[in-house]
Amino acid sequence: MSEDLFGDLLADSSQKAKCSQHHAVNVQMQPLAERLRPKTLDEVVGQRHLLGPGKPLRIAFDEGRPHSMILWGPPGVGKTTLARLMAKAFHLPFIAISAVLSGVKEIREAVEAAQRHMDETGESTLVFVDEVHRFSKSQQDAFLPHVESGLFVFIGATTENPSFEVNSALLSRSATYVLESLTADDFEILLPRAVEAEAPGLVFSKEAKDILFNLADGDARRFLNAVELACHLATDRKLKEVDADLLRQSLPATLRRFDKGGENFYDLISALHKSVRGSDPDAALYWMTRMLVGGCDPLYICRRVIRMATEDIGLADPRALEIALNAAQAFERLGSPEGELAIANAVVYCAIAPKSNSIEVAYNAVKSFVKKDATRPVPLYLRNAPTKLMSELGYSHGYRYAHDEPDAFAAGEIYLPEGLENMKWYYPRPRGLEIKIAEKLERLKALNRQAWAKGEGRIRTKKEK
Repeated sequence: MSEDLFGDLLADSSQKAKCSQHHAVNVQMQPLAERLRPKTLDEVVGQRHLLGPGKPLRIAFDEGRPHSMILWGPPGVGKTTLARLMAKAFHLPFIAISAVLSGVKEIREAVEAAQRHMDETGESTLVFVDEVHRFSKSQQDAFLPHVESGLFVFIGATTENPSFEVNSALLSRSATYVLESLTADDFEILLPRAVEAEAPGLVFSKEAKDILFNLADGDARRFLNAVELACHLATDRKLKEVDADLLRQSLPATLRRFDKGGENFYDLISALHKSVRGSDPDAALYWMTRMLVGGCDPLYICRRVIRMATEDIGLADPRALEIALNAAQAFERLGSPEGELAIANAVVYCAIAPKSNSIEVAYNAVKSFVKKDATRPVPLYLRNAPTKLMSELGYSHGYRYAHDEPDAFAAGEIYLPEGLENMKWYYPRPRGLEIKIAEKLERLKALNRQAWAKGEGRIRTKKEK
């Protein structure tokens, strides 16, 4: 979990010597991406908007002002590297925790190690939590008191949007920095370093570089892994240049990154949602497939389709929600790839279904009204009367049981609190099933008007809206 500072002390100098030799061997066996990890801030490639002169993180480094932060960005852009460099620059002990592999035990051990260091030196400990969004809200809460007390300088790394995935209390105590995917210019800087470390003198053709830059998709780790493979193949064949053909031979089939939590993720899901809303089944299928081929969890797409069925289709076609729910269940039973067809069915159905957001509009309008309005009492006749006392107080008196009325409708009855009799929030759209819903509501309103005109029903107001 932590650096040697928190490890067991070596028993004697001979053990240290053996460890040093073993470490040297391990370094040679490390992947190129690890060997090229920047050791100083000036070696970092990319992120000029944060590390350039006068930029936020550069200022923090230059002025020696450590602070808790969330580093949000796609894979392979330097989140872990920046955390390590910050610990080194501020001379703070460094504890790394992976939210994928760790739990409460590791958090507790980090607290104990940091407390020992604080007691001995009075200094904070830099705690780096990779994939912080994988921790539950309660696990994230465990860091709060130690961030507030100064025991931890907390750095969380995430590929997810922290607004949705990081506890708001922890987020409010940390600065959020958005890291960007590396560009072709960044890779032009990185390539000579990689070649020098792996196969000095080797040359990459322009076409080979273009392929590399495209396949890397902004990810430095992916880029360096591809360079390492190409260098090994060229060295084995005693070649001086890596051209496009050799590069294609050295690389496994590589998919474009589908980065859950990065900007690419939200662009793709937005395109899928808008294609469904726009009733374009071909575009919807295309974006859905881009996400699946790129590695998106199919059940995440299922959840989004369920949202589309409720948000954009609603009562215009209630079958859309049923089909979306069935698709999720079908995928859970069948798995990939067969279950993906069920998702495709749901996506196309939702795309061609009639659209209505009337329920969303009505719900938001009612919610806004309720938040601003006074707390109105439930009318006595609508209250339940499970006890004799409640019945004596008038609870449920005068309530008309709809099933005992003609057509199961109590004409002239009022179900809103006093003073709200004329309020209306739900307006069916003239599409799909909501056409019939609107017709039925008009019939029921006509029955209410007839009842009130005859002096029947419950009359609290002179005017119906």
